[in-house]
Amino acid sequence: MDGSDEPVDLLVIGGGTAGLVGARTAARLGARTLLVERARTGGDCLWTGCVPSKALLSAAEGPDARPPGAGTPTDFAAVRRRVADAIAAIEPEDSPEALEALGATVIPGTARFTGPRKAEINGTRIRFRQALIATGGAPILPPIPGLEAARPVTSETVWDLEELPGRLVVIGGGPVACELGQAFARLGSAVTLLSRSGILPREDRDAAALVRSRLAADGVEVIEGAAVARVGAGGSGSTVHTSDGRSFEADVILVAVGRAPRTAGLGLDSAGVECDDAGYVRVDTSMRTSNPAVWAAGDVTPYPDFTHLAGVHASTAALNAVLGGRRTVDTTIPRVTFTSPEVAAVGLTTPSGRGSTTRTIEHAGSDRAITQQETSGFTRIVIDRRGRILGGTIVGPRAGESLAELTLAVHQKMTTRTLTAVTHPYPTYNDALWNAAIAETYARLERPLPRAVVKILVGLNRRSSRSARRDGHAD
Repeated sequence: MDGSDEPVDLLVIGGGTAGLVGARTAARLGARTLLVERARTGGDCLWTGCVPSKALLSAAEGPDARPPGAGTPTDFAAVRRRVADAIAAIEPEDSPEALEALGATVIPGTARFTGPRKAEINGTRIRFRQALIATGGAPILPPIPGLEAARPVTSETVWDLEELPGRLVVIGGGPVACELGQAFARLGSAVTLLSRSGILPREDRDAAALVRSRLAADGVEVIEGAAVARVGAGGSGSTVHTSDGRSFEADVILVAVGRAPRTAGLGLDSAGVECDDAGYVRVDTSMRTSNPAVWAAGDVTPYPDFTHLAGVHASTAALNAVLGGRRTVDTTIPRVTFTSPEVAAVGLTTPSGRGSTTRTIEHAGSDRAITQQETSGFTRIVIDRRGRILGGTIVGPRAGESLAELTLAVHQKMTTRTLTAVTHPYPTYNDALWNAAIAETYARLERPLPRAVVKILVGLNRRSSRSARRDGHAD
């Protein structure tokens, strides 16, 4: 703040992915932008989410990993250094200095709304023309008796562990639980994963089954349909008791059962910003809240908690706020679970509606998968009766990379016939997606009407060729 009474063009509350992208977008457009962050810029993605977790997964696949059943302990200090190095390499991009170089102002501290276009930052009152709420979310600790006393870790605090847990009990069965559970098992922890339902409940069941099998191969004891009833004190740690009478000893308990939006203390009522029953800030398709001057993006909204989605939505919100536009957000939302194998999905993953179907290519028939000896995955696409690609699932190494083309196909409402016309490099894992489109295109040609048309065309071409040969002899 420069002491001027002039309202800021865009007040951004929160310095995670959504806040940073929103502030960058506004600053690059020449808007007077002010970002307030209570802790450190970069948010969950940089410090406790995407960056450290993917570095941990990478370490668990590399020379720091311990084969299942091996007696040699992991050099956990080396793993921690690898995670820290990844954060340190990326942090400058998300720093206050990088944002201020674009023309924005960054203030450490807290902000709360005091009116529809007024706020208070560290006790100082300001006015704003537009505002973006980007305060993110926080891991949930369910009200399980004895859990809090056991001092569990979450996706935010697991990075504070200085020693590899001997016995790790993971409560949860979603992407975070599966990723971290597999990583710690590969590093040498004895891991038990307790999932209230089946693991990866949003994903294709065949995909979840492949992940479950790999988790087991890596030494993770996966127990599905396990509701945790209570946590008690154990001999040297804690004991997790399930409702069916089983118990599991733990040196460390990792809770990964979801997240809740951070809205406490923001003064949303004063700003006229409404939340839904779960506490998420309500937004329309342009990311505008119930207050026309206030927008929201990221984990604080009801949309899925994906970093890439937070960035795209924040950019849309900032553009609308600064330029007065009405751009709407895309409904094609890709997602990736970075287990081994990766599970990547977008759009519909099962048939829905009359005439829709699936086409699957098992990676056992993929040349690249064969050469890499990673043949347990598959590529499955969902197609409507007009041949348009509605979505699908890819399971295997680098599935997230292959998903980019499938996401584009869904977004552009491409048909399998259009996709088959695109030349793909060989050999790649993406061959499976191309071959799925080719298989569907050939299958459609086998239908009665297309088959009849093809037969007529072949016949006409045959007669034309014969006529040309006769004309050639006559010459």
